[in-house]
Amino acid sequence: MRRARLVVSKVDTWSVLKLAFLLSVALGIITVVAAVVLWIVLDLTGLFDGINELLGMLGGAGGALNIKDFLSLGQIAIFATIVSVVNVILLTALSVLAALLYNIAAALVGGIGLTLTDD
Repeated sequence: MRRARLVVSKVDTWSVLKLAFLLSVALGIITVVAAVVLWIVLDLTGLFDGINELLGMLGGAGGALNIKDFLSLGQIAIFATIVSVVNVILLTALSVLAALLYNIAAALVGGIGLTLTDD
């Protein structure tokens, strides 16, 4: 059994940028799909109708409020898309910043040591 002791002394920031961008885009797509599916499930279960009835009872006869006017499927999809785009930008930038900080710390203390074995 061979052993090799290696040290991760530098992380390529360009590689981190590409990987973080792709992973955050995938997370953004999952976020938008999950928001749309959740809205559809809540609509099919009748939750919005129940909220409208409750608001009608609490507001009296003058308040014909429809919650779907404020939380339509299109508005939820647009909001989830905006949040996803902001997350892509922030997660990519923070990942590159973390790689830069790791490179600075690794230059000072030597990096992370790994022991690899061949079974």
